[in-house]
This record gives sequence, structure tokens and C-alpha cells, in this order.
Amino acid sequence: MEFKHISIMLQECIEGLNIKPDGIYVDGTLGGAGHSSEIVKRLSGGLLIGIDQDKDALRASMERLKDFNNVKFVHNNFANIKYVLNELNVDGVDGILLDLGVSSYQLDTPDRGFSYMHNAKLDMRMNRDVDITAYDVVNGYTKEQLIYILKEYGEEKWASRIAEFIVKQRNVKPIETTYELVDVIKAAIPASARREGPHPAKRTFQAIRIEVNKEIEILEKAVNDCLDVLKSGGRLCIITFHSLEDRIVKNVFKERQNPCTCPPSFPVCVCGKRGDIEIITKKPIVPSDEEIEYNPRSRSAKLRIAQKI
Repeated sequence: MEFKHISIMLQECIEGLNIKPDGIYVDGTLGGAGHSSEIVKRLSGGLLIGIDQDKDALRASMERLKDFNNVKFVHNNFANIKYVLNELNVDGVDGILLDLGVSSYQLDTPDRGFSYMHNAKLDMRMNRDVDITAYDVVNGYTKEQLIYILKEYGEEKWASRIAEFIVKQRNVKPIETTYELVDVIKAAIPASARREGPHPAKRTFQAIRIEVNKEIEILEKAVNDCLDVLKSGGRLCIITFHSLEDRIVKNVFKERQNPCTCPPSFPVCVCGKRGDIEIITKKPIVPSDEEIEYNPRSRSAKLRIAQKI
């Protein structure tokens, strides 16, 4: 299947990066190279580093960017950005873009097991080299662990019932496919609640995907590491799709802009801690109505931008 992914807030990201022709830029979630193809067009003498943990994405982006000789492709996770840059002998970069959403390709490729709309083995790994899959979470986690991730990562109000029904079903036989899991979720959620809002499995599938790929677990350190490797004037653009992700990014930005630990009652700062970034987006940028209309998956996206001092 062709690697297709509609780039979210493409123009806003390109403007937010404030690209210098001779700069070094990192696309930490390369995907199908939608954002990257626009970044690299603006470089003359500069370098683009594309990182993705999905080998399918890397293959697709290599093909898309094959006419450019100033791109380095790296199979890794953006959480390891310091290691990646060190391996490339790069001391600092002028801009970093992170698009934290699952790609359209991953959702629409049945055998990846991300989607409740296709029947497949429970997988959901962005990096298929890792061991843990959605099958392991669904069939191996305790009821309490399942409730926690469904509430925390899925904001699912029926978390307890869904976890209870999962445990009950897997005691009969393991839950092996996406459709089997969907059936369990539908059985757990009362019919009246299923008639309104999004697909009843949406929040559960999101929660399990986040857990499988440790998306929240790595985020706070990853954002800090990205800010660390920016040169003065360099920018970090992050697109989130989940309130918990957005809150982590927002809080890291606030902490880096104003790390002062003095009590509010102090007339002047005595701790000596000074911020090293400026928050460019006081409020997150969201997609236009037009973008949401042609790409409904952009609906929950938020873009935050910070600049290194």
C-alpha cells in the first residue's frame, strides 16, 4: 500500500519553523515526508535529518525525497534525538518538527492493527522491531492496569466496564484481532451511549496504541531534549492530538521559559534560574475549518511553537 498521509497544518508548521536556507532541520516524525518535502525545498546549503521508527515510512520518504542530496534518513525514535545527532556529528540544529499523531498510512493499512475499521491481528506497533504489541496489552495487563490506561490515555468514561469485559472474554479465549476487541468494547458500553459521539472503540484503541508505543512516557524528556539541541534562534514545532500530550508540551514550554522557583511573594528572583526559550504560540494554533473539512483527522490537532534564546 502506498504511504499516504495528509500533512497537518503544513503551512503553519513551515512558517513556524522560520526556515533558514543554510540551516539544519530535523523532522522527528518523518512519516510520508509531507512536511519534510516542503522543508527541504527551502534549503540551499542546509541539511534535513528525517527520523522515523516506522521502516515503511522511511522507505516511502526516501522515495519521495530521492531527488534531494541534503537529507539524512534515520531509523530511530525522536526521543533519542541527542543520540541521533551525536552519531551524525551534529552539535545543534535550527529547527525541529514533531507530528505526534498516528499516520493515515498506519491507520489505513489493515495488517498494522491500528484501526477498529479493519480486521487484523492486534499489533499497533509503530516500530515493528519492538516486542510488545496490542495483543500483549489486551491479554496480559491486569484489570487495574487496563482501567488506568483507558482512563489516562483514552479519557474513556466506560474504562472500568471495558476492562472488566476484556478480562472476562480473555478468560474464555485470548482476544486476538481488532474486530474481536471491538465486539468486547461494544458489549461493555450500553447501547444508549453507543448511539452518540465517535465510534465506541475509538478511545480504547487510542489508549492501547499510546501504551504500546510509550508515547506519553517518553514525551516530557523528549521535548526537553529537543529544546536542548536547538541553536539560539532555533524553533521547535510540535503537533499534538491528545489533551494529555498537549498538556505535557505546554507545561515543558512554560517551565523552560520561566524556571524560577522563588515564591510568588518574593519581590525579586533570588534563585537565579533563567529561561532559555520564548514561547511563540501563547495559545496553540489549530486547523482551519477548511482543513478540518477536507481532512477530518486534523480536528483535534494543536500546534505549539517555542524558540531557543
